[in-house]
Amino acid sequence: MKTGLPRKQKGAAAIEFALVFGIFFAVFYGLISYSLPLLLMQSFNQAAAEAVRQAMAVDPVAAGTAYSTQVRDRAKTTVINQLSWIPPSFQFSPDFITATYNGTLLTVEIRYPTTNIYSVFPALMVPGIGPVPNLPANLIARSSLQF
Repeated sequence: MKTGLPRKQKGAAAIEFALVFGIFFAVFYGLISYSLPLLLMQSFNQAAAEAVRQAMAVDPVAAGTAYSTQVRDRAKTTVINQLSWIPPSFQFSPDFITATYNGTLLTVEIRYPTTNIYSVFPALMVPGIGPVPNLPANLIARSSLQF
């Protein structure tokens, strides 16, 4: 009794493996590469919301005429502290944070360029699909509070 594959079938397993490996690799890469932007967006939304909450703690009587400046500074400092876990390789900068206060409305916005993510985790070009992950030019999180 012969053991093993017939002579005609010897290369079929390698071809099947190559086809299935490509599909599995693309799915795995997509799962990993979309997890990072989703984690960053969740962190940006949390940081912006916390910044608005912390800015409410500024005492308008004690701050006097510098109230609006202190509100913006407190909001920006809170975002920086909340996002201090981001590694330096992601090139997160305080310049990506905007805090505006017009007397009644405080808005905190984080605008992170996607090119910084691609420098850490490059996009994979999948034929027929395009880049994975296919992200917008900026990841934007915004939180507002009306005083």
